[in-house]
Amino acid sequence: MIAKLKGLLDETGSDWAVIDVSGVGYLVHCSARTLSQLGETGEACTVYTDLQVSENDMRLLGFAEAAERDWFRLLTQVQGVGSKVGLAILSALSTGEVQQACSNGDAATIARAQGVGPKLAGRIVNELKDKAGALPGGGVVGGAATAAPVGGASADAVSALENLGFKPAIAARAVALAQGELGEGASEGDLIRVALKRAAG
Repeated sequence: MIAKLKGLLDETGSDWAVIDVSGVGYLVHCSARTLSQLGETGEACTVYTDLQVSENDMRLLGFAEAAERDWFRLLTQVQGVGSKVGLAILSALSTGEVQQACSNGDAATIARAQGVGPKLAGRIVNELKDKAGALPGGGVVGGAATAAPVGGASADAVSALENLGFKPAIAARAVALAQGELGEGASEGDLIRVALKRAAG
């Protein structure tokens, strides 16, 4: 499976981009938020990807941050949310806004996305309310809001902790604490080292 593309931005459209990787052009469907972050045509860019396969279609979705891809995967697990609706939600809202809306049961915020009615928005927040804290976008530790890991070294650190057997929610919160302690420029190794102490504590 293709997990990430790193190349040159070759062409863009209303909801897609072509990424040239060593002469091969990959068509990736993107949210408006991701498209706005890819830069200008001809510039180097990186997208995290998710491959969606159906009976008569194969589609590569691209995201500027790993956190956005993780939320897309979670959203499309909800009945009635396909790739088009998932991208519409992530175009209208940041991952932090989606996380907060799900945590608070705020269906009205989710319904701001194009193609999402009140009924579907209600189903999304009901199904994802308990999972919201496990993904980047926000979390609560000791009753206080904590900035959650978003992409890059922090997302890799969360994945590393999960591979060590920690539950996603515990891993995400431990890395969020480590990020707050070490600062934005912390390396993946330092984040893992501090997060292990927080997760085990």
